[in-house]
Amino acid sequence: MSEANKVYEIFEEQKDFYEKTTAEGIEKHRKGDGRITVKDESGRELKGVKIRIDQKKHEFRFGANLFMLDELESEEKNERYKECFSELFNMATLPFYWCDLEPEKGKQRYGKDSPKIYRRPPIDLCIEFCEKHGIEPREHALAYEQWFPRWPKGESTEVVKRELERRYAEIAERYADKIPTIEVTNEMIGWWNRYVTDFYNDPDYVPYCFKLAEKYFPNNELCINEATGFCWTDCCSIHCAYYSYIENAILKGARIDAIGMQYHIFRKQYSDDYFKLLDLEGLYKHMELFAKFGKPLEVTEITIPSYSWKEEDEQLQADILEHLYTLWFSHPSVSQIVYWNVVDGYAHLWNQDREKIRASQGNMGPGSENFYHGGILRFDMSPKPAYFKLKELLTERWHTEEALVSDENGEAVFRGFFGEYEVEIEAEGKTEVRALSLSKGKQNDFIFNV
Repeated sequence: MSEANKVYEIFEEQKDFYEKTTAEGIEKHRKGDGRITVKDESGRELKGVKIRIDQKKHEFRFGANLFMLDELESEEKNERYKECFSELFNMATLPFYWCDLEPEKGKQRYGKDSPKIYRRPPIDLCIEFCEKHGIEPREHALAYEQWFPRWPKGESTEVVKRELERRYAEIAERYADKIPTIEVTNEMIGWWNRYVTDFYNDPDYVPYCFKLAEKYFPNNELCINEATGFCWTDCCSIHCAYYSYIENAILKGARIDAIGMQYHIFRKQYSDDYFKLLDLEGLYKHMELFAKFGKPLEVTEITIPSYSWKEEDEQLQADILEHLYTLWFSHPSVSQIVYWNVVDGYAHLWNQDREKIRASQGNMGPGSENFYHGGILRFDMSPKPAYFKLKELLTERWHTEEALVSDENGEAVFRGFFGEYEVEIEAEGKTEVRALSLSKGKQNDFIFNV
């Protein structure tokens, strides 16, 4: 038996759980009933009206990071990147790393004409792209200490707090009304041996950062975020590290609105750790654990590797993506699923001192995220099977398009995925096009006068 067959064996062993859980969950939590009533201008209900509904956008958020916007080495590649991104996603993670937004104190890089930093397109450029394509931007990450600039190093905690508050205020003034989800802290547990400021080790770091975010982003969703192992392969109990520190922060007054859960398979192919991240029942139990907080869960950073551009490896990547996305989409608490690097060959690497250095474009060797071939597009921008699988899920399998006819009360009922729809109505010898939003938790009754 090949190593790849072991993956399919796991999926086969869990087939009954997976199929029942996902089918029931998607039907119950991602779809709703709508009623369309068609009337003439005098208010009379119209019978026998032909109605066509076509879903144009999901209410659920499917996204990826937008770090390579206008960052590729040719205009042709840049345009292909934009086309593929906007074709699939309705959410984009924007790079708010402090070290790259303000590499020198007082010299911010928000504007479109800012000096270029690789994988860090200016925020205004990202916002412009999102607005053009109806994509919701997501902030990453407000107080990610590992990516603080070097200039506050050695400063007292009070000075760092003052500078951090200035950063919050600037970002809020420019973007609070444009970016609904604010990721406040990221990767607080674990392996960082180096940090920029002593404030990082303050026991009130997380509560402080969230209280400050509540002050400057009172109407935004405030998200906490953590690395893969602590979200999906820890002990799966209320005593695990991530659960405990969320609970601790809330008890200290932090307004945490959503729980971010990274999912990077940065593991050796077919290792025990690799297979553990493909245990669908185990992953679902972890979602159930963090759902105890009663807050939305957001799968914030996803890397599903193919490890090569070989046909069998890429097909396995697509099959894994299908199972994971379907599992996440079916859980009632999950509200966002955000892939990480869309294209192979444009990631970063670290040297042994953990200083940031840039991987050469297209270098797929060990030592960087490139090695995992985690994109859904190859380096030459050609789509991998994972791209087509994701497109199939979002635009075909999880898509509603239906032809209806109104009854004697002028009504037509339908059941569809939550989202935005185009409605074409043929009545009284004319055709009109309208729009409706089928939304979770709402009555979803729509009256159209024609």
